[in-house]
Amino acid sequence: MKLKLRNEVVNRLIDIVGVDAVISDKSELVVYECDAYTMQKNLPSAVVLPGSVDEVVQVVLLCKKFNLPIIPRGAGTSLSGAVLAVDGGVMIALTRMNKILEVDPRNRRALVEAGCVNAWVTREASPHGLFFAPDPSSQSACTIGGNIATNSGGPHTLKNGVTTNHVLGYEMILPDGSIEWFGVKPDGGEDVEGYDFRGAAIGSEGMFGVVTRALVRLVKKPASFKTFLAVFDSVEQASCTVSDIIAEGIVPGALEMMDQVITQALEEAYKVGFPTDAGAVLIIELDGLSGGVKQQAGQVELICKRNKAREVRLAKDDYERNALWKCRKRAFGAVGRLSPNYVTQDGVVPRSKVPEIMRFIGVVSEKYNLCIPNVFHAGDGNIHPLILFDERNPDQVKKALLAGNDILTKCVALGGSVTGEHGIGAEKIDFMNKQFAKDDLEAMKKLRTVFDPEQRCNPHKMFPGAKRCAEFMVKKQASA
Repeated sequence: MKLKLRNEVVNRLIDIVGVDAVISDKSELVVYECDAYTMQKNLPSAVVLPGSVDEVVQVVLLCKKFNLPIIPRGAGTSLSGAVLAVDGGVMIALTRMNKILEVDPRNRRALVEAGCVNAWVTREASPHGLFFAPDPSSQSACTIGGNIATNSGGPHTLKNGVTTNHVLGYEMILPDGSIEWFGVKPDGGEDVEGYDFRGAAIGSEGMFGVVTRALVRLVKKPASFKTFLAVFDSVEQASCTVSDIIAEGIVPGALEMMDQVITQALEEAYKVGFPTDAGAVLIIELDGLSGGVKQQAGQVELICKRNKAREVRLAKDDYERNALWKCRKRAFGAVGRLSPNYVTQDGVVPRSKVPEIMRFIGVVSEKYNLCIPNVFHAGDGNIHPLILFDERNPDQVKKALLAGNDILTKCVALGGSVTGEHGIGAEKIDFMNKQFAKDDLEAMKKLRTVFDPEQRCNPHKMFPGAKRCAEFMVKKQASA
């Protein structure tokens, strides 16, 4: 954006939201140059932090007037470059619109603003015996608007389902400034006539518009829990256990796997008693009515032992259960002790293929001489290999990208997908041709134009042919 135009836009933004809600200095914009996917970076032209729906509308109309890209953003915890300002533009950060507007326990739902932190919803619903089921590892920071954009999951969505199963409706500001509500309205019943635009826009990664409010479903807390830590000598044994549990007809509330490198890092960081010599551990959580949970617990313990688990620990109380989950959700943070940088993938394979993809990841680790620990949602085959590297070493950066490419290509070959919850963003664009036919991609693009005909909302994401930051930088340097 040319300096004169940029200054005019910044001044107009200040008129709309106030000087303390506009960021335009380059030294401060650095905070917004990427999300948790750090392999691509670029500064937005400006960041605006609106405090109301009306302010969002005015900002969107301003961007329309000047034909500027709009980049909706929540907490920036996304892991695929989903909120990257590839070619500059105005980033609309919703973090100040973070209120829980209403908790309706009778109808088991809550109305929240888009910047509301995921964990806050359960905190407010808990006194009513309710909770919000989607629980990404970043739930203490990630926002509901961002969850909607990427259709986030988490450990406990194995049984309860991902974000789309728990969002009844939401308000979206389209790129032309119009306000639309998709799905169940806050004052309405749960039957909605016509096409399911609500479902269509969930997972659209901010390319349809800016979500400002959401009506989310609340779920009754289970009456009983039994949470196990099963210890194995190998990833293979743990993987076979996962398949056998599901084959038995048992659907745990959560079924998570961590390999030796992860458990060693967690034990060093938090001293919780993880066995550092184990090849892999499973966290298996059963929930429901006490009688059923007790019966399933016996079956699960037998399955673990049949697969040569050397130890099966049962959390004695809520304190031990919460300690296990606290460690699982801190796993990515603990990796910071092992490497200055990492990139994590979230490919999906059929559950029966978990042992095969784990073996393949080991081969890739040796091929590129990179450490690749694993912590993932084993119950639904959603893998999370963490490829460790040092971004100061160009050769390691190249190898990390190649390793990720190999792993995701194998996921598709095994009948899976390149993403389970992180989204395509700017990272996985090249895989869309591998996973979808040309006609499928064209249909997706046409759907997008229904919401954003000019394709100004979060551009250069998801679809093949989208530009990369590096390409724009070359153009900018050439014209400088």
